[in-house]
Amino acid sequence: MSKSSNRLHLRSSTSLSLPGPLLVLDLSIFSDRPSKVPALPLDTHINPTINLSGDNGSLSINSPKDLTRSQSTHLRRTIMPVAVITVDAILFDMDGTLIDSTPGVFKAWETFARDYNLEDSAEIAHATHGRRLYDTLKEYCHINEESKLKTEIDRFEDEVIQGGPTLLPGAIALIEQLRPETSHRWTIVTSASDNYAPRALSRAGIPLPRAGLVTSNDVSHGKPHPAPYLAGAQKCGVDPAKCLVVEDAISGLKSGRSAGAQTLAVCTSTTRETILKSGADPHYLVNDLTKVSAQSVDGKIEVTIYD
Repeated sequence: MSKSSNRLHLRSSTSLSLPGPLLVLDLSIFSDRPSKVPALPLDTHINPTINLSGDNGSLSINSPKDLTRSQSTHLRRTIMPVAVITVDAILFDMDGTLIDSTPGVFKAWETFARDYNLEDSAEIAHATHGRRLYDTLKEYCHINEESKLKTEIDRFEDEVIQGGPTLLPGAIALIEQLRPETSHRWTIVTSASDNYAPRALSRAGIPLPRAGLVTSNDVSHGKPHPAPYLAGAQKCGVDPAKCLVVEDAISGLKSGRSAGAQTLAVCTSTTRETILKSGADPHYLVNDLTKVSAQSVDGKIEVTIYD
């Protein structure tokens, strides 16, 4: 993909997954060789002109010279990615990144607030997001006996499951882009237990990663400690520095950073402003996973990130 003056040029080999109204053109009729069909969002008020070329089935969009600066900027932002990076593996958080279990979590904390005489269940739910129940039930409910702690973790997670975890936008589409060539190069690193995580993923329709899960049972320290994402990189057999961590929680973003990975924040449970002020310092920031696409390139994963 190249850009010169006010022309955006996309080769037919470019594969993009972009938001917005789509104009899909079959360019194979202009070339002797079959070509992939780029899907390009067009903003109708900009009214760009489209030129077709028989050279490798390429397509160009010309922005008229009389466009205002704001219109021209809008066109570039609509089509051009914020970043294209190549990594060895992608390490996903689960709750708040791939699935939404918010109703169940709030309901469970309401129950535990009554049982343990806690003051503000909603505030606790926000404060503990992304952390292990093993740590948060100790901190807020003062449960220190291991057997009781395990029982209460199971009870809490059962209530969350009853709340019905649901799929978040873009999650399945992105995961499907990682199979089959790079199916061993992604995993899910969650603060949930090994009892809850597979059930929640199954309920939301997300396949278990071929590399296996990293759950709270697999690490001695939870997020924001780097241990969970170091374990995730190990699951995929790669260097943590060559991984992309995808997270919605501040504790998880800090965990990924501490592990040495690049981090991508999704603003599904935490506002953009809160993340930026948190000190988590993510490398990239998007609203949700519909702004991210991936493809296998020479055994690695090329990730395209849109604003």
